[in-house]
Amino acid sequence: MNLNDKIFSRLIWIVSAVVLIVVVILKLVPPPQTKPAFIYMLPHIIGGINATCAALLVLSLIFIKQKNIKAHKTTNVITFMLSAVFLIFYILFHLYEKDTKYGDVDHDGIVSAAEIAAVGITRYIYFFILITHILLAIVVLPLILISFLRGFNMQVEKHKRIVRWAYPVWLYVAVSGVLVYLMISPYYNF
Repeated sequence: MNLNDKIFSRLIWIVSAVVLIVVVILKLVPPPQTKPAFIYMLPHIIGGINATCAALLVLSLIFIKQKNIKAHKTTNVITFMLSAVFLIFYILFHLYEKDTKYGDVDHDGIVSAAEIAAVGITRYIYFFILITHILLAIVVLPLILISFLRGFNMQVEKHKRIVRWAYPVWLYVAVSGVLVYLMISPYYNF
């Protein structure tokens, strides 16, 4: 590992830690009183970005299987940029709006026993998808950054080794993000 690799490796871990800390802080601090009107469009945009990223990741795999390295790289750069926009929008939304509660049919911020009974087993399915989505989203950021570093430096074998793990995790995070959006959106109170 040369000096540039060491610097980028440290930077990757620092960025990953900072993102995680920011997301945790967002859960702990109260939202500002005034909210920009566009905030309520963000969950829908975020859902669309996740769906687009999932489709682009599949397309990227197709390109690399066809040995179309240029299209593979371009697709991955676009997916990476969209994921960065996703992260910015996610942070911005959760700065202003706290979590929506799954099953909150009357949108009062409280899920009653009757509401829990009404959604039934789907509540457990939702939480399973949500929890795995969150945990794997934490894991995938450094994997994505490391795979990008290795890919751009044309360290093909090292890139392949990390992508074996990064790709399925990233794809799962993108697809499960869409599922979380589709499942929670009926309960938005805006």
